[in-house]
Amino acid sequence: MFGALPSVTGRTPGAIPRPRRCRVRRWYEDALGWPTAPGDPVRLALGVRFDVLDVPAEAGAVALRRLGPRSPVAVRGGRVQLLVAAGSAEELPGLLEWLDWGTLPLDLRALGSGACLQAPLPPEASLREEAPSLRVPDARSAGGTDVAGVPSPPGADVPPPRAPGPGAGRPLPLGRLGSQGAAVWLRPPEPGCEVEASLPTLSALGGGGDAPDLVRLVDTVATHCHRVRLRRAGAQPPASRTQGR
Repeated sequence: MFGALPSVTGRTPGAIPRPRRCRVRRWYEDALGWPTAPGDPVRLALGVRFDVLDVPAEAGAVALRRLGPRSPVAVRGGRVQLLVAAGSAEELPGLLEWLDWGTLPLDLRALGSGACLQAPLPPEASLREEAPSLRVPDARSAGGTDVAGVPSPPGADVPPPRAPGPGAGRPLPLGRLGSQGAAVWLRPPEPGCEVEASLPTLSALGGGGDAPDLVRLVDTVATHCHRVRLRRAGAQPPASRTQGR
């Protein structure tokens, strides 16, 4: 999902034109101070300023309640990418074991040192794209759950969250670029702010700081990843479930 993509030529879905790629790289390196990997498309080097938890949309939507208001979150297709403290990827296997999730196959992974993340378009560029609603299914009903975890009526669409800061009156996009393979910001980072202070970290467990607790975040996303798995397994025809054993 996060590997190298083919060279951008013509009208490749999700492609960013070359002049815009240069602006995107400058925005990350100069405005945010985030290291990028060489080559195209623009990719963020992980394990330096932050790691990433990559989870299904439903788990990511519920996880927003465990994050601080300044914790950046990206969306790519049907996946949500949660920025967490650098080093968290190495802690994830042991943390899942400690939380009694280690023996279950979960659609959850962490990316850290040595990995790269496709750079979402900066928010000012993303806001010019179409912004269809994101529907997050609720494991408890046929309805949906909005990004705050509030159930919505069956068949309803959930409005996209609002962007903080000057563009607060406009919704952030969740759809067209993400559905074609490119990432967009759901909660964009803020230039001039130290991102580390807002990221979930293991050291926040039992502490009195403002950083979100990585343990509670992982337990939340693991719980909902498990619910998604059970719901998908229950939706399969009996013959399919038997063949998958």
